[in-house]
Amino acid sequence: MFCFTFHNNDKSLSFSYLCQGIANRVYTLNSYNLCHYSMRIGFDAKRAFFNRSGLGNYSRWCIDALTKFHPEQEYFLYKLKEDKGIEFESIKHAQTVMPDSFLHKTFRNYWRTKGVTKEIKKNNLDIYHGLSHELPIGIGKTNTKSVVTMHDAIFMRFPHLYDASYRSIFKRKYKHALKIADGIIAISKQSKDDIVEFFGTDPDRIKIIYQGCNPIFYDSASIEEIDKIKRKYHLPDEFILYVGTIEPRKNLLGIFEALVKSNIDLPVVAVGRPTQYLSKIKKFVTDNNIEDKAIFLHNVETPELPAIYQMAKLFVYPSLFEGFGIPILEALNSGTPVITTKGSCFPEVGGDAARYSEYGNTEELGDLMKSILNDSNLQKAMIEEGKKQALNFREEEVAQNLISYYKEVLSQ
Repeated sequence: MFCFTFHNNDKSLSFSYLCQGIANRVYTLNSYNLCHYSMRIGFDAKRAFFNRSGLGNYSRWCIDALTKFHPEQEYFLYKLKEDKGIEFESIKHAQTVMPDSFLHKTFRNYWRTKGVTKEIKKNNLDIYHGLSHELPIGIGKTNTKSVVTMHDAIFMRFPHLYDASYRSIFKRKYKHALKIADGIIAISKQSKDDIVEFFGTDPDRIKIIYQGCNPIFYDSASIEEIDKIKRKYHLPDEFILYVGTIEPRKNLLGIFEALVKSNIDLPVVAVGRPTQYLSKIKKFVTDNNIEDKAIFLHNVETPELPAIYQMAKLFVYPSLFEGFGIPILEALNSGTPVITTKGSCFPEVGGDAARYSEYGNTEELGDLMKSILNDSNLQKAMIEEGKKQALNFREEEVAQNLISYYKEVLSQ
């Protein structure tokens, strides 16, 4: 949408008109002033609506941040089905597009991977952003520029953690997206390095744009809210917190092993979706008679998380490898001291505010946990540093980085 103003002495006449098929161009018309240009930006919103973990959180966070700080743009959310799914703020500020033919309603994944290009062309998008390492087949024929976010290449670095069919499918998806994308976003330097190493992508084609976390973690929960959540989940007065999918790579077992090895008399609250790995953890807990120190919560709603973070004495994230590690940022914003793993992307997120242990070294992890829990001055210093570190990932700055990159891609 372009808006021009004509000046005639003290009078002005404003008019607007829809200009189809023009992306990010600036016109100078003698004494006419260009006052507004709106990009039409579309998102693969499958995970925004139907995924409650990392990729879904990233998708919702990006869309929310952009619609909040750049409402002058037009936004389109490409959604697989009419199911309500997860509600998030920007639904009110964007158009939702779904398959409308019998074929595409029946074969929804086909619509997402190929059929959606017809809608992209119809909606005359300037930018289509694949938020989770995928782009639809044929988007290069739509006159729409494409951007893809690459989160990690963990399945390539640690293939033993994934079955062969998963690796085959995602290797193909990654290769396709990296080949056809007009712009590539990596969520950390670690992610960029992995994409270059495993897929041979030219590093000059990749832009690092850090992500943030849900702004609900910015503010302190009320005493009433904390008391409500504490009673709902029967939480103890003091505890160590873990948040994330309960799977081998994230190494929740390592926390319990450190607990036993260092004789730490504090329970662990683990919040996250369970997998078969949970049975291994429960066996260790039973074998070591620490059932009273293990609390597993699997269906916590996102709005309840800030209170849980803020109740915790310490947040421990002993994961082997991540693309970014959103829970670390959630903890820093919540004023909770953080321990995570050396290497990977973790120092990019935690900076000097967090403490780090070698992956799998439960003795080192236990010593770190104990030293922080027994030192109130250290806790206060880590909380203060954590709040400062978290400011580097605020939504306003990252939203501006995304908009600027979209414009850069359009200008190519």
